Amino acid sequence: MKKNILFLLVMCIVASCATKTKKPEQRSKLLKGFSTYYNTLFNAKDALNSEFTSRDKSHKDNFYAPYIPILTYEEQPLGSDLGQSTAFAENSMKMAEVANKPSGRNNPGAPNIPGGPGDGNPPERPEDNASKGATTLEIAEAKALKAINKYSVTRNGEEKNKQIFDAYMILAQSRIYQNKPLEALDALNYVFTHMKDDKRIPLARIYQGLAYDKIKDYHKAHETFAKLKGGKINNNYAKLLSIYYSESLLDAGKKEEAAKELDQAFELNSNRKLKSRIAYLRGQVLENLGQNDKARESFTSAYKYANDFEFEVKSQIAIAKTFNGKGDYNGAKNYLESISKKGTYGSRKNEFYYALGLMANKAGKKEEAQDFFRKSLFEKVSDPQVRGLAYYEIGKGYLDKNDYIGAGAYYDSALAVMTYEPSKILLKDQSEYIKKISRNYYLIKKNDSILSLAKMNDAQRTDFFSKYIAQLKAKEEKAEQERRRAERSKGFDTGDYNANSIFANTGNSFEDFGVTTKGFYFSNTGTVNKGTSSFKQIWGDRALADNWRFSKKMTSSLEDMKNDALGVTSTPNPRRFEPAYYIEQIPTDQGKLSQLKKDRDTASLGLGIMYQNYFTNTPLATKTLYDLIDVKPEEKVMLQALYEIFAMNYEKNPQASDRAKQILLTDYPYTSYAEFVRNPKNKTFVKSTEEVENEYKKAYALFESEKFGESRDIIDQTIQKYPKDALVPKLYLLNAFNAGKSSGKEVMILQLEQIALNYSKTPEGVRAKEMLNYLKSDLSFQATDNKGNMIPNQPGSAPAQPGYNNAPQMPNGAPQQPGGTNPAQQPLNTINGSPQKPGTKEKVKKVNEGKPNTGVPPRPQ
Repeated sequence: MKKNILFLLVMCIVASCATKTKKPEQRSKLLKGFSTYYNTLFNAKDALNSEFTSRDKSHKDNFYAPYIPILTYEEQPLGSDLGQSTAFAENSMKMAEVANKPSGRNNPGAPNIPGGPGDGNPPERPEDNASKGATTLEIAEAKALKAINKYSVTRNGEEKNKQIFDAYMILAQSRIYQNKPLEALDALNYVFTHMKDDKRIPLARIYQGLAYDKIKDYHKAHETFAKLKGGKINNNYAKLLSIYYSESLLDAGKKEEAAKELDQAFELNSNRKLKSRIAYLRGQVLENLGQNDKARESFTSAYKYANDFEFEVKSQIAIAKTFNGKGDYNGAKNYLESISKKGTYGSRKNEFYYALGLMANKAGKKEEAQDFFRKSLFEKVSDPQVRGLAYYEIGKGYLDKNDYIGAGAYYDSALAVMTYEPSKILLKDQSEYIKKISRNYYLIKKNDSILSLAKMNDAQRTDFFSKYIAQLKAKEEKAEQERRRAERSKGFDTGDYNANSIFANTGNSFEDFGVTTKGFYFSNTGTVNKGTSSFKQIWGDRALADNWRFSKKMTSSLEDMKNDALGVTSTPNPRRFEPAYYIEQIPTDQGKLSQLKKDRDTASLGLGIMYQNYFTNTPLATKTLYDLIDVKPEEKVMLQALYEIFAMNYEKNPQASDRAKQILLTDYPYTSYAEFVRNPKNKTFVKSTEEVENEYKKAYALFESEKFGESRDIIDQTIQKYPKDALVPKLYLLNAFNAGKSSGKEVMILQLEQIALNYSKTPEGVRAKEMLNYLKSDLSFQATDNKGNMIPNQPGSAPAQPGYNNAPQMPNGAPQQPGGTNPAQQPLNTINGSPQKPGTKEKVKKVNEGKPNTGVPPRPQ
């Protein structure tokens, strides 16, 4: 026994004295975790935190976008332990280090990246990355992958090295912020399968939800966030969850739910900056929901917790913007005016004046609002977008007064200085709409004036222009007095230089733009260039003239533009004080006056439609179209105007549409418009389509070219394809003319009888009945040329058949597609009130003058 015990002791001593090198994979988990952090993971964290710091320094809020983001990456997002100090950030070689050796294996769940560990390619040196310009996020991703591949310890499908969790969080974040959410989800799946018992799993779920949000899979994102909210998570994770969840709800358009989640985020987060940003975002959401009172309270909280000057100013503007007009307007106005004069707030006077203008508008003080907006333009520019919005508000004031020239000018000025692109795009569209409206509006005013003068007798015209000349003399005398006053005061300093002017420095006559050597201002090209640039930034382009700070030039140019639109010359005429000078210019030719009225009516129709389509101003559109109806335009314009009035009012304002409905049913009962007003909600109601109209035009052109068979084929195919189209009766009527030309009078009569039977209540059916009366009588027609001379029939030719030897025309009262081209815009000659194609060589003269001319099929318009 003693021998055996001694032998065992000797063996133990020998074994303990022997040395053995362990493979890296066999090291302890403790050493693995220690090496992971201090060798690789620390640099990955350092790189990621450097990225967040850099992003925050370069972050600039866009307060004109629908929503601001909550996180600006000043600190690592709450809920993780990655907010390490960036004290080692200056060690660029350490931060740019990339794995020097491949690990020899690919870790499952860690997707390869080119040049990264485990991708099967030779490793890159730090200088290789520098030459390729690797971003900080790419460096953080590469370092996280290196830590995973080199230090991961997996046994029985479970990760034993707890530090690897942090590596995967860095990997997921760096990929999310590189806009690679699918690869981030791939990395997170490893955590869920190999570290499912880790207490930090809720953090991984939060980033999983964020990744789903980035790929716009909002259902999975909200499902993930909702499960986390239903469970128990620590307070830090709850803070981060509330931020990402609320922003994801906004991305999905769920504004009400987002507002509730933002309420919770505001309560959970104690950081002043985050509370301020959450409150501002909540205010934006509530304002978008139309809850201005709650939004104003939220913006007030944002101002209370704001930790930077810009946020304070923009919060004040948002508070003013959500003023409901029912509160203490004078108190709010005095408050804003007082703080705009305090300290650094004085540099933002233009923004505060803009906010005051918004409040005045809400309080119904339109003129006071316009004064504030103009004051904003006179102050130094602190935000170009605010200056553009001030121009825009002034333009809206002009638009409310139907001054489209003024509105367009200020809208163009707003476009020139605005910086927020979506606002510029929207404003550009509105500016184009205003220009289109302006052309119609001033055409109507000009033609109305001419037509009114044409109706006056000589005494009335003389009296009218005598009064106009008196006003013109007074205006010119006043302008001359101002010119003389300015001439006398020339050379004296009458400028209004306030504290914000670049010329207001007390030490020097001119501002020092950073030039160290003093001397005469204009002798230094650099200072002059900087001064010019600064001047333009503050005042814009100004002409060299007295009182250059004031907008007289703008007013003068607007007047010139209006006069040009109205056809009034701006150049003084020697005879401008003679009434005869103006009376001589009034047209007397009835043809010209008729054309002026047609142009005026067409422009009025377009104006009413544009009011509705461009600005959804239904009352103004309705009034404009009813005014058109009262002046009795031609039938096509009348029908279109009545249809537009009924269509835009019959649901929301039936009273406004009743008059249009009655006119259509009484005066135009057989038109498609009348059919529409009888049952506007009938989905089987059809109008003529563009395809059918085009086919009709082709068939008509073939008829004119005497290709009657080809015309008939097109008509048959069109009727077969579109049997319910509104133009089908016209197609049948044109086909009857084809039959009359190619097959004779008897076939034409049969087809007209069928039209009269099937479409008795349409204009085509009425027309067919009238033509049948002619064709069945013994009346004959004699062709004449344009001068009225009779054209004898050629020997051997058949006598002229009544009613179908002339070009087909569109009959009065024929249905036209609502919204189609207005025929008043096309120059037409007429025969007995029916439109006639220009250039027609011959016309038909009836032998029996007591009968109406019915021998024409409908001409395409």
